[in-house]
Amino acid sequence: MWMSREQAGLLAQCAVAFEAGDPARTGKLAFRYPDAPAGHDPAAPSSLGEVGEAGEADLVTTDGATLTVRRCPVLRLTVAEALPALTLARRLHTETTAGATAGITPSPSAAFWGAATALGLHLAARERLLPGVSATGHDTWRAGPLAPEDIQRIRALAAAAPAEALAVPLPVPPGGPLLLPDAATLLRSFVDAVADTLPRTAAAPAAAGRLAFAAVEPQHIPQLRAWAEEISAGIDSGVRLALRLDLVPAGDGQAPAVRLVPQVSSRADPTLGADADELFASAEAAGLGPRAQADTVLAVRRAADIWPPLARLLPVPSSLELTAREVQDLLGDTTGRLAAHDIEVLWPEDAARSLTTRVVVGGERRPPADMRSFFGGDGTVDVRWQLDLDGAALTEQETAEIAAAEQPLAQLRGNWVLIGSDIARKARERDLKPLNPIEALAVALTGYTEIGGKQVRVAPSTWLLALRRRLTEPDDGTETAEQPAALAATLRDYQLRGLRWMHRLTSLGLGGCLADDMGLGKTIQLISLHLLRQEHPDSAGPTLVVCPASLLGNWQREVGRFAPGTPVRRYHGPGRTLAGAVSGFVLTTYGTMRLDAERLGAHRWSMVVADEAQHVKNPHSSTAKALRLIPADARIALTGTPVENNLSELWAVLDWTTPGLLGSHGHFRSRWIAAIEAEHKERAEFGPPPGEEGEYGSTAQRLAELVRPFLLRRKKSDPGIAPELPPKTETDRPVPLTPEQRTLYETHVREIMAQIKATEGIARSGLVLKLLTGLKQICNHPAQFLKETDGTRLAGRSGKLELLDELLDTITSEDGAALVFTQYVTMARLLEAHLRERGVPTLLLHGGTPVPRREEMVRRFQDGEVPVFLLSLKAAGTGLNLTRADHVVHYDRWWNPAVEAQATDRAYRIGQTRTVQVHRMIAEGTVEDRIAALLEAKKNLADAVLGSGEQALTELTNDELANLVELRSAG
Repeated sequence: MWMSREQAGLLAQCAVAFEAGDPARTGKLAFRYPDAPAGHDPAAPSSLGEVGEAGEADLVTTDGATLTVRRCPVLRLTVAEALPALTLARRLHTETTAGATAGITPSPSAAFWGAATALGLHLAARERLLPGVSATGHDTWRAGPLAPEDIQRIRALAAAAPAEALAVPLPVPPGGPLLLPDAATLLRSFVDAVADTLPRTAAAPAAAGRLAFAAVEPQHIPQLRAWAEEISAGIDSGVRLALRLDLVPAGDGQAPAVRLVPQVSSRADPTLGADADELFASAEAAGLGPRAQADTVLAVRRAADIWPPLARLLPVPSSLELTAREVQDLLGDTTGRLAAHDIEVLWPEDAARSLTTRVVVGGERRPPADMRSFFGGDGTVDVRWQLDLDGAALTEQETAEIAAAEQPLAQLRGNWVLIGSDIARKARERDLKPLNPIEALAVALTGYTEIGGKQVRVAPSTWLLALRRRLTEPDDGTETAEQPAALAATLRDYQLRGLRWMHRLTSLGLGGCLADDMGLGKTIQLISLHLLRQEHPDSAGPTLVVCPASLLGNWQREVGRFAPGTPVRRYHGPGRTLAGAVSGFVLTTYGTMRLDAERLGAHRWSMVVADEAQHVKNPHSSTAKALRLIPADARIALTGTPVENNLSELWAVLDWTTPGLLGSHGHFRSRWIAAIEAEHKERAEFGPPPGEEGEYGSTAQRLAELVRPFLLRRKKSDPGIAPELPPKTETDRPVPLTPEQRTLYETHVREIMAQIKATEGIARSGLVLKLLTGLKQICNHPAQFLKETDGTRLAGRSGKLELLDELLDTITSEDGAALVFTQYVTMARLLEAHLRERGVPTLLLHGGTPVPRREEMVRRFQDGEVPVFLLSLKAAGTGLNLTRADHVVHYDRWWNPAVEAQATDRAYRIGQTRTVQVHRMIAEGTVEDRIAALLEAKKNLADAVLGSGEQALTELTNDELANLVELRSAG
């Protein structure tokens, strides 16, 4: 029967009494609606509908100070039916604010039975259920075996039972006294009813003949009574055996003897117990029942099968003095084997578990005077076992005494202490395998190290703790690095924090990965770091930047913009050289670096930077291997996507920036990846363990603690960053031409310029427009200029296309969306085909798109179904609202800023809640480059272009035109 929250709320306000049944699950809860008069239907609230069974019951009520029995209308529900109302009553009772919010005040009795329900559910969840046969011969489950804390909880709850919860009077002879049920007995009956209800299913396997203990309907099984009693006798009846160890003083400073004392307690009521001596002296006095002595002998025999020395307790169990070897056995794994059979070993309070061990890293080493030399050298950090007594470290002398002890007891600081063989061994073999500096740092960050294939908790030394605080608590007011004086810009607060973070790592001789979102200024932060390092003689020197070829121009321009006067050269193409590269920036590509790794590795670098470091995320690639061959004082990785597919990518980046931090790749897979995957699977199946209610398990959290100091990840949406960003940023993205593009460009200029010089008037203007159009198409992609059809190879032939791939990979990985504008429908179709081949979902809108189709595409993009929208500039320049996009890419320039601004405003308009980044692609050294510079400088020619676009260029002289379109070196 399904119950709504409204119905449960109504029932939670009722007075509730429990009518026990046989078997237990047939018991009913009688709900009496507040102030319901005699003869009044308790289901009067229409919202209760068909819930329960309406009827009447004789209930004890108060008439002033007198208890009377009155016939009252009630609504009877089984335990299964009442669960929603009872659990709601308990929750609203314990959470007063929730009750007030819901407008419901549960009755005291409903809250009481709700608490009893929770107790029953808790026992069932712990599988404390025993099968039985009821007094009438029916199948039933009951709660058991009960631990001492369960017994105490039942007694405490029974003592708090309100009178209305016990309102069903006991049957008495006519004229007899009014008798109420015993609260503890009734509560136990209810808990058994919960236990008998939960394992049941309406779809019991009748065909298999196994209805008993599964079906809801009572099954008459008197023939199974002996079987059920036998099971209970071994589990929930008889006695539980425990072994208590006492220290018996020997006098004259001798080590005390260790005496084993058997203890027994009742399984039915664990609060009843006695020593074996007392039990066999007088079973009646012990209060454990007539079978207790026989049950104790049986329990000792079973225990002796597990640990043979216990056979000396027979035939009449009594105390037993243990040998040193036997004490060592109990201090070892014997206690665990006994516990697995429900036999507890009770140690002396003064002597047990106060002596512990821990691993200390770096305790014998003085703090390094120079951290850079320390992390860059081949020194080691000691690892030792440390013995503690009550949490305080033992002295070397005390540790030596334990190591030399021949008995499992030693006198320490006035007390005798038990010494296990494992502790004694650690006292004798204190020194463990030392760690290298990076391994010691990793241990300090996680608090664990591996010993014998197991993860062991570690206590870092004072100086390692200080280093950990320096890395994990950077905003403690001690960071003094400011932006360098040579920087021609003012860093935003988060950019200054990024600079300080990188400076702190590199000043320690460590590296890191700056993983800010695109548009947050990773490049300017890195340029600032280079300038800051030049202010200190010990860190000054050249910086090598390795990046995709499509970003060489952007780096060169950004260095020139933010660090004017800083030398910058491209190490790329034929004739490349490192001669004279003693300061400033050297820019190279991943491809060139792979070819010249040995040559680059022979040069002295103050810093090596891997931009778009996801290019080396495969540690086995030749590019990643080549990058590792180039030594540097500091290594910084820049990427917006440190992990795209799996954690091995994170290892590849951080093992380059800070080698050894995460161990070998194989170790990382087994230590971290396999453990995290196993935890994730376990949490998906069984939920998180208590105290770990988050999405990730303890291993993932420990890995996060390890990598957090070396990975700085900021998003544009972060609270501390979003307010600092302007609503729109515009960036020119220079890209180099491929060799094919250069050849086509030079040939086209040579052929058309020759025709222009021989022509005048309108024909000349037409040739000028043909020249400019052809050059634009060549800058876009050779396939567009050559009018190649679909199916032609597009990758690797255009600098713009390579940069577009880089941008879209980052944008989509950050869950962003982009508008890509081009003035050519042909180019848009080529981009569509290329992105489809790369698996990037796109939409394409142009002038020929029907209006219904156009509206459908806008809806799909705005709903986030597709991340990339390709648009022709004329068709999409006005009338569209595309605020889902936070990036706008102008693949080619219209040479009229007003037209470009209209297109950009498809995303940058009312309704946009994120910063919009505008990327304008410009082919380096080409006519696009010169026009962009003129537009930026707002010179006379720029004013002409602003007015009429390309048409104004037809008025240039032949020399001016030749100068405009000449292909120049980009480096």
